[in-house]
Amino acid sequence: MNQELLRNYLLYYRDLGFKYIYRRTPSALPPAVSETGSAEVAAAETKAAADPAAQLRIIEQDIGDCRRCRLHEGRKRIVFGSGNPSARLVFVGEGPGAEEDEQGLPFVGRAGQLLTQMIEGTARKEGIPLARKDVYICNVVKCRPPGNRTPEPDEIEICKQFLERQLLAIRPKAICLLGATAVRGLLGRKDPLGRMRGNWYRWQGIPVMVTYHPSFLLRQYNQSAKREAWEDLKKVFHYVYD
Repeated sequence: MNQELLRNYLLYYRDLGFKYIYRRTPSALPPAVSETGSAEVAAAETKAAADPAAQLRIIEQDIGDCRRCRLHEGRKRIVFGSGNPSARLVFVGEGPGAEEDEQGLPFVGRAGQLLTQMIEGTARKEGIPLARKDVYICNVVKCRPPGNRTPEPDEIEICKQFLERQLLAIRPKAICLLGATAVRGLLGRKDPLGRMRGNWYRWQGIPVMVTYHPSFLLRQYNQSAKREAWEDLKKVFHYVYD
């Protein structure tokens, strides 16, 4: 069995409350199950492991009607993620806002519209045939924090397993972290964002670029930050798509 798929199954059963899993040896099974059934199961597991979309569906099913932390109390919808399951580039933000909570999709409000403009505008200027639908977009937490507050450390920690599983399922060429919460959630770092942005880091062997969250760029006094974010996107786009 593929190790990552096995890990997904174990995490799933852990979330259901199982503490022990017993495994019978093939000799203890009837010949039909041992030979035919096992082959069919192995084939299904191999297919799922080779299909990022199938793995993402498993992860979303594992989340279910999540009530693992307090964020479920005020949410309307779980915002899992959207985009190309085989994307070469994944954007990770902080958490859903009001519009995202209504629609169940990440980055569809004002900040999301700006992110779409940044992706498609930068790609067009750089001569790269890229649209928002070609990348994958998700958040550190999948439920909207009350009043759009910053997610608490325990909320991030509880939801982190699902973000990590998403990224391992997609295995992009690069990840772009949007804002300080995304950096803390994935890399566990609390360095000032202004010092980290524009630089490469690594997570599970995957290059990671850090830049500003689009909501920060919407503020009128952040004109210089907009130019810096554009430079960050150019850098990651050329790395991924050249």
